Amino acid sequence: MISESDRDDARLIWEFHRMGHEPKRCSVAVGLGSHDLGVAEVVADFYLRGLAPLIVFTGATSRTTVDRMPRGEAEHYKERAVELGVPASRVLVEPDARNTGENLRFTRQLLSDAEVKVTSLLLVSKPYEERRAYATARQEWPDVEIVSASTPISYDEYARSIGDERLVIDMLVGALQRLLVYPEQGFMIHQDVPESVRAAYKRLVKAGYTTRLLPS
Repeated sequence: MISESDRDDARLIWEFHRMGHEPKRCSVAVGLGSHDLGVAEVVADFYLRGLAPLIVFTGATSRTTVDRMPRGEAEHYKERAVELGVPASRVLVEPDARNTGENLRFTRQLLSDAEVKVTSLLLVSKPYEERRAYATARQEWPDVEIVSASTPISYDEYARSIGDERLVIDMLVGALQRLLVYPEQGFMIHQDVPESVRAAYKRLVKAGYTTRLLPS
């Protein structure tokens, strides 16, 4: 059973992970690969609304996607975007990245090789990865404007859509741990984490939501 206090802490961390950026027209829309095809759907919507003239989907496979997306996350994302009306010619695929840093580095190189001038990124991730994606992009690509976005959905709606609320809380906790420890390792920029969010994180770790934590 998930207690209401655990759920309240999860909602607090969920809201912190969201950046609150207003989507706007950018040089390119970048969809970060994962198990969540909703990322591709958001990117497709942005393209069809005229918010980006070009799309990059980036991602290989992981242990959680290899069965569902055997051709690679980026390829499956592209297929979904084309289904939704995006011309295939406006989608570039980066098929090798296996973490967020590689997503950004490999995408930057891909666009450079294609001689695409980039001054801003409309960066799309899972909802609880917005802040991590932003912080990583600022580290890897500091000279461009980053607009971080995701599916507009509440914590409760997302948990219902996944069908495993405990897993969602585990993922929220793991994402926050990375915001705390990755800056000192050079993987992302530092961001202030409010004490209330840190306290919620500590309570959830103590309560056992630890499957997505990095090893000590």
